[in-house]
Amino acid sequence: MTTHADLQLTTPEEHPFAVFVRILGKGKRGARSLTRDEARQAMGMLLDGEAEAAQLGAFLMLLRHKEESPEELAGFTEAVRARLPNLGLGADIDWPSYAGKKRHLPWYLLAAKCLAASGLRIFMHGGGAHTAGRLYTEQLLEPLGIPVCRNWGSVAQALDTQHLAFMPLAAWAPALQQMIDLRNTLGLRSPIHSLARVLNPLGARLGLQSIFHPGYQAVHREASRLLGDTAIVIKGDGGEIEVNPDSPCHLYGTAGGQNWDEEWPAQAAQRHVKPASLEVPALLAVWQGQAQDSYGEKAVLGTMALALRGLGEPAEQAFNHAQTLWAQRER
Repeated sequence: MTTHADLQLTTPEEHPFAVFVRILGKGKRGARSLTRDEARQAMGMLLDGEAEAAQLGAFLMLLRHKEESPEELAGFTEAVRARLPNLGLGADIDWPSYAGKKRHLPWYLLAAKCLAASGLRIFMHGGGAHTAGRLYTEQLLEPLGIPVCRNWGSVAQALDTQHLAFMPLAAWAPALQQMIDLRNTLGLRSPIHSLARVLNPLGARLGLQSIFHPGYQAVHREASRLLGDTAIVIKGDGGEIEVNPDSPCHLYGTAGGQNWDEEWPAQAAQRHVKPASLEVPALLAVWQGQAQDSYGEKAVLGTMALALRGLGEPAEQAFNHAQTLWAQRER
């Protein structure tokens, strides 16, 4: 005989990560952004492998659809930083490079080389080639003599000897790289592309960030302010940290918990003609003084001035300083 007890069903327990998916996805009226603490907890679970694959995909796409808040970016960053070793490498500039270039050569690499030659310690990091038709930092490091580091010991050595080091995201935050690599599976860029720009894993004195899409710059600036970082966010050329000399450049800055804004005029009187193709040897030729490129050299000087401005120099002084460093570079 079937008893009442036999008819009872056991309700499965809800997965601990489900609460964060529900917060983001509970309809137009019920959904909301995560608090900073919730974001820290959620990212911690993702980094520790405590969420299911389906939950990860849903979480990333719900965030993508909603758009990340400053509090969410700050909480995510805190979770990442809590899982990194305390290295004390003393970087001056954090330089994330995740977009790639398709219209112009990556002149920002010459700016970084020149600043590093002056003694500034620059840590660059990137997420690999994720979109066809673009030139990525990783593809150009060897010909430009920029060290590619696979561990923190190599980063320390490169910063001490050349003041410039590049480390792939996969080498220091593999879980984040795996999330970025879901782009082709999910069909959309995930918020991790944005998060990577805020991370500043070495606690550098200045974090430079480039956000191409309008409206996101102020969000990133506010996230950095919440974290207590000094940062400048711009709409860089192609999404990389590179001042476009053909356009005005708005600087979204934060330092000491205070936000500031500055508008730089275009450096060129008229727009330059876009090159027919991107020839990497042209970068070396300009660096070595064997060729001139009006657009490229202005982009280099503007980008160097941007970094110097972030380190405390007034704009005019920063441009003059950049010109001096460029003229004195070892070729």
